[in-house]
Amino acid sequence: MTSPTIPGLTPAASAALASPSKPATGLQQKAKNAAQDFEAVFINSMFQQMFSSVSQGPFSGGPAANMWRSFLTDEYAKTFAKSGGIGIAEHVQRALMARQEIQ
Repeated sequence: MTSPTIPGLTPAASAALASPSKPATGLQQKAKNAAQDFEAVFINSMFQQMFSSVSQGPFSGGPAANMWRSFLTDEYAKTFAKSGGIGIAEHVQRALMARQEIQ
């Protein structure tokens, strides 16, 4: 049985990313972590925009509440990205691995 080919990657890199049963190499793990971090930053930006219109509740206390809000949205974004996110991390990881294959 052959592994599915991921466009833009060599067959070896494609098989390594597509096979969840094989342990990730150090490079693959770094790419995965960087991709999740990138997705978390993007999601955090979306959450900050979403929470900017909240004017009641625990976030209506001035500058300190704004600082707390930034910490909260950051943690929400990290948790969201680690839980699968919105699919950006997969594409970023593939791009990072493809870039590594080129070099």
